[in-house]
Amino acid sequence: MSELSKRSTIYFDSDIHRALKVKAANTHQSVSEVVNEAVRLALREDQEDLSAFEERANEPTLSYEALLKDLKAHGKL
Repeated sequence: MSELSKRSTIYFDSDIHRALKVKAANTHQSVSEVVNEAVRLALREDQEDLSAFEERANEPTLSYEALLKDLKAHGKL
């Protein structure tokens, strides 16, 4: 672990912990490395989602009711 690493206690469901240990062993990584990789991926996905929301912030909105009326008007319902 790097000198900049921080220690934290995390409680896993026993099945998840077992799966983490198996994955770590199969990939020649520590459980910490597997968890850090998973957290980085989740945070990256969150950043992508936030970017997509920003890009679409000025798009017109359509209420659910209006969507249903439009679908009905076009014979989709």
